[in-house]
Amino acid sequence: MAKLGLESHIVDQGVHKRTVQRFRDKGIALPTFAQLENPSIIPAHIREQLAKVEPDAAHPLNLFRIHWYNSADRKSLAAVPGYVVLPPSLTGVKAPILVALGERFPMIEAHKVLAAYGCLAPRLVTGQFDPTRDLAIWPSTGNYCRGGVAVSRIMGCRGVAILPEEMSKERFAWLDRWVSQPEDVIKTFGSESNVKEIYDKCAELDAQPENVIFNQFCEFGNVLVHYTATGKALGHIYEDVRNSHPGLELFAYVSATGSAGTLSAGDRLKDDYGARIVAVEAAECPTLLKNGFGAHNIQGIGDKHVPYVHNVFNTDFAVGVSDAASDSLFYLFNTDVGRKYLAQRRGVPAEVLAALPSFGFSGIANVLAAIKVAKYYDLGPDQALITVATDGSAMYSTEKQKILEQRFHNRFDDVDAGQVFGQYMLGQGVDWLQELTREDRERIFNLGYFTWVEQQGVSLPEFIARRDQKFWRDLRKVVPEWDRLINEFNAESGVL
Repeated sequence: MAKLGLESHIVDQGVHKRTVQRFRDKGIALPTFAQLENPSIIPAHIREQLAKVEPDAAHPLNLFRIHWYNSADRKSLAAVPGYVVLPPSLTGVKAPILVALGERFPMIEAHKVLAAYGCLAPRLVTGQFDPTRDLAIWPSTGNYCRGGVAVSRIMGCRGVAILPEEMSKERFAWLDRWVSQPEDVIKTFGSESNVKEIYDKCAELDAQPENVIFNQFCEFGNVLVHYTATGKALGHIYEDVRNSHPGLELFAYVSATGSAGTLSAGDRLKDDYGARIVAVEAAECPTLLKNGFGAHNIQGIGDKHVPYVHNVFNTDFAVGVSDAASDSLFYLFNTDVGRKYLAQRRGVPAEVLAALPSFGFSGIANVLAAIKVAKYYDLGPDQALITVATDGSAMYSTEKQKILEQRFHNRFDDVDAGQVFGQYMLGQGVDWLQELTREDRERIFNLGYFTWVEQQGVSLPEFIARRDQKFWRDLRKVVPEWDRLINEFNAESGVL
């Protein structure tokens, strides 16, 4: 239980006492999971003080901004999470596609900081992580390690990022500014698809007792914070749209598999609205679809394995999207030529064009998967799909030049814009899409055995227990216990 982050009592009183003292000395208070789900219940004096804090500062109060309800300036509180509704003029399908904007999160401008908090906070209040001694190790192929480094620094801990060497330069530039020491950024071999190499490095570091591995692929705090906070926020977005569109059905939730954290928001949307759950991966590395392998450039979605925290038997679709599509549309969305084409030739509304820089590679892939599902079912205007844009284009500025060179031979004009839109947006078909049967889910679930039992040492009974939906429902009972411990911890530190 401790290794999976699920303890709900104080494990080590000595560590707990030192942690309380560290937080008292540094003036750090922790938000509860309930406050991240509904930030309107954050104490008024905290919200007043937050108005004076920059959202990207390494300031303890920014912990209370780790939620979906930040306004466009990322400083004030919004009544509804930031989102955009993509119309048929852009998507080519009748069904509206609702996209939540992850770039409004503090410090890293991506919602993965929420997952990092969901993993670290319970370890702190249960005395399983000593900020005066331990190192927080954050393995990632995308933004999770940045979120981990950010919350570690704010909580008076030392965070270490592990990520593939071929990730975007912007990620490494951000890390260089935030880590305590240069050696706290560890580059492993390969690209987005090289997850095992990250695991191997974690195994090496785990031999040292002061290193605590926060492996998002098997940390249940990851899925629980997304079920609680992200699932609720997405439901709020849907209800906000439905207010002006009575009778609108929430047909499906679409999310890249990644660590399966964000995907777990679909469990909440299925519980609350009956939405189907669509797991997205790269067609160049079709792990769920074909038990396949490969490499791709949809940075941050992870592959070549099935995360331990993926609720496979609650997943309804697996969809593959090519990085040729996400690369090319990223370029279209972030150039004057591309946006001019979309405005003048396709009639895309100005407010939608203004939102396109908020889509990183995985956000675009999510939208394309939603289009595939809409076409597969021939969905109409009263059937919505909802997804997330984890981060924005700012995290991939240097990738634009690579795309121009590799995809367009250093030239991109009106003709190229039309070809990209026609091929990769309007031309999306229902290939690389599988509606999962019981047998398909069995196959995907069984694939996880080789990673988690044979490689990572999970016991077979623990592995098999995750087949049952009761297992996942029972997991959620720990969240109120964590909130109780957080409140008691804050009371002991006296910071609030």
